[in-house]
Amino acid sequence: MNTLVNKTALVTGGSRGIGAAIVKRLAAEGADVAFTYVSAKDEAEALVKEVESTGRKALALQANAADADAVKGAVDATAAKFGKIDILVNNAGIGIMGALDQLTLDDFDKTFNINVRALFVGIKQAVKYMATGGRIINIGSTNATRMPFEGGAIYAASKAAVQGLTLGLSRDFGPQGITINNLQPGPINTDMNPENGPFADFLRTQLPVGRYAQPDEVAAFTAFLAGPEAGYITGASLNIDGGFKG
Repeated sequence: MNTLVNKTALVTGGSRGIGAAIVKRLAAEGADVAFTYVSAKDEAEALVKEVESTGRKALALQANAADADAVKGAVDATAAKFGKIDILVNNAGIGIMGALDQLTLDDFDKTFNINVRALFVGIKQAVKYMATGGRIINIGSTNATRMPFEGGAIYAASKAAVQGLTLGLSRDFGPQGITINNLQPGPINTDMNPENGPFADFLRTQLPVGRYAQPDEVAAFTAFLAGPEAGYITGASLNIDGGFKG
């Protein structure tokens, strides 16, 4: 613990699920944390109080990742509040599933706007406030390379794009001493894909460990990548997926 003392972090999509677990873990490691949310105001306010009860500072920012100006505004507001940004965690994302003849161009655009464009916008803005030792962590998906069911084409494509963006930007940021990595979860027990949900029995057959992960496990990996011991890891796409077969 306390590996992130005197650090400031921004987590997108941080009011619940994996995002909330990341917010709490970064705060437990000593960071002050801002996070964005779209509509879960009560959950966001409760999370702020929980973080502040530990002695860390917290800031909840309403910002839709589909809105580029809102993403920029959240980054600027974080820097204005805390004076800098040391850690950016791009967690906000959506998954629109369906057969090709059911999917629309709007589905495609919304998926890429939130899962890819928002990362580009947020990263571009955040590095203005980052110094040497900065950390950028994108939350992608193991579905970038393994898709065990029908209907996941545009979701998989968007997460594969995150792989490419991460790899390319590692070249840009290396000389600045900023690392960027892509963390790829498999099935995680969240309200979007609960461990007792309709897909769970099938997905467990694809998992050698035989279970879903909990959000805290993803948060722990994120905190490691944000910390001082991960300074030689960059441009990587790292699975946390229980050996997911796909």
